[in-house]
Amino acid sequence: VTGVLTTTAATVFNGGFAANAASTITTADNLSGLIVASTDADANTGPTIQLKRDSSTTAANDLLGNLIFVGENDADEATVYANIGSQNQVITNGSESGRFFINTIVGGTEYSRFFADATETVINENSRDLDFRVESDSNANALFVEGSTDHIGMGVEPTTSYGNVLQIHNTGTAGAN
Repeated sequence: VTGVLTTTAATVFNGGFAANAASTITTADNLSGLIVASTDADANTGPTIQLKRDSSTTAANDLLGNLIFVGENDADEATVYANIGSQNQVITNGSESGRFFINTIVGGTEYSRFFADATETVINENSRDLDFRVESDSNANALFVEGSTDHIGMGVEPTTSYGNVLQIHNTGTAGAN
């Protein structure tokens, strides 16, 4: 087929296909716009989506790929609300290192929420007033870091009324260590 193929029926390709230009999949309902399925029954890799930067001039800190979550705001403007991506950091053969990140928009500006690279894993790199909370099976505040006060609670939501930066819930009362 050459030119534009337009069909109202489902199209099946018995073999792969390659698109050499940007492509859009549009659906007018809430069904999945793209499903990658594997009918293989072994214990090896299942369905895979590969984002591959295939440049002949690769450089350190190249952006390797992004999943960008876009929606419209109340002014009918396209807005990036979240961004998940990866960069190569070191490209030397045998010493390669990469970075993975998750960014979200807060108050109209994109900020780092999480990143992991060769030397560290960081939550809230941009020092926003954000709380970090880990729940356990029976405690909503198994670990709680309060962004606005820099207080840490273990087993309890921290409060400045105790005056302690670290508060640990022990036998029904909050105390300091």
